[in-house]
Amino acid sequence: MAVSMRIGTRKSTMAIAQTEDIARRLSVVASDLEVEIVRFETVGDTDQTGKLLMHGGKGGAFVAEIRAAVRSGELHAAMHSLKDMPGNEDTPGLVIGATLVRAPPADALVLRAGVSIEDIGRSGGKGFKIGTNAVRRAAYLRRLFPEVEVIHFRGAADTRVRKLDSGERQRLPGGGEAGPADGLIMARSGLERIGLAHRIAYDFSTREMLPAAGQGIVAVECAAGDWQTRSYLSLIDDPAAHASCDAEREVLWVLNGHCNSPIAAYSTIDGPQMTLTASLLDETGQQFIEVTHSGPAERPRELGRAVGLELLDKGAAEIIARTRLEP
Repeated sequence: MAVSMRIGTRKSTMAIAQTEDIARRLSVVASDLEVEIVRFETVGDTDQTGKLLMHGGKGGAFVAEIRAAVRSGELHAAMHSLKDMPGNEDTPGLVIGATLVRAPPADALVLRAGVSIEDIGRSGGKGFKIGTNAVRRAAYLRRLFPEVEVIHFRGAADTRVRKLDSGERQRLPGGGEAGPADGLIMARSGLERIGLAHRIAYDFSTREMLPAAGQGIVAVECAAGDWQTRSYLSLIDDPAAHASCDAEREVLWVLNGHCNSPIAAYSTIDGPQMTLTASLLDETGQQFIEVTHSGPAERPRELGRAVGLELLDKGAAEIIARTRLEP
């Protein structure tokens, strides 16, 4: 007898592609399972102008509505890009039942026709407008190219590339417009998932731009007490990605950072050892704290806690407090 599983997701091209990947993986390991994909249009999708902080950050904008449907029993599970899941707050009654194999975690630069990375590098960014909505990416970009103009740029990944190519201006939260953009900073993994990897003009190394915690990892969340769903999801869980998830999100928990805090965290595993690097910047990119620790891969939260506590010892709390005061 077939078992049904309803998985919730955002309506974006990338979100659907990620959820379809989950369904395919489940069909391979559980032939008795019938997966239904349920599409949600979250507040973060309908408001393409406002800053995410006004909606409660990425958690309120992209995650809260789908999580509520899991809690109510409308859904068995929910697909999330792990980097969009807030790491500084409890999620009572919910657990991450599976993390898929991590896709390339780095950030990439997509440019409009006629612009090259060499042009931007020679001028230190002067005269160029680069779009992003991520405060982490904006801070690292200003650190790399001090003269660049970073502009607020929202939308699903394919929409952002279309707006870049058409020279469309971005409406701003307080009124007015910015742009058009000369380039965009985006996740390589996202561009690959929607078939736009060929648009990448430059891949930032993790030394140049440390990824967001969980970037490149697809997470499947479910109710903590739903043991049947948890059992099925465990069949597609990647242990290495889950360990990285736990380590990097522990940093967010220790720092109590929010979506306006430029926090980055990225871990690698080599045999029994995990190495975790995390950083915190101010919005200008000039004040910069970075910590790296290594430890047993089987104790990722302990490693994340050690890195987070050292960042606090080096002044992270003061930077976070300043960003929290911004409207």
